[in-house]
Amino acid sequence: MAQFLIRDVPENIAAAVKRRAKKNGRSTEAELRAILAETVKPKAADFWKEADKLREELRAKGYSFPDSSVLIRQDRDSR
Repeated sequence: MAQFLIRDVPENIAAAVKRRAKKNGRSTEAELRAILAETVKPKAADFWKEADKLREELRAKGYSFPDSSVLIRQDRDSR
């Protein structure tokens, strides 16, 4: 795994991270990993924005997307 060394962290920031770690029952290092993971994790809004963009690109290439409820109904009715 990768390692990071962060220098010159202001004391008030370091203290806040330590307090947050204690509150969450984690070590400072584990808390920093959690903060990093949460910060860079894709947001749901970003996912849907990318999905819309991909759909539009595929439509421009001639792909179509039928209403899935119709397909589900056909599948249910065939049983």
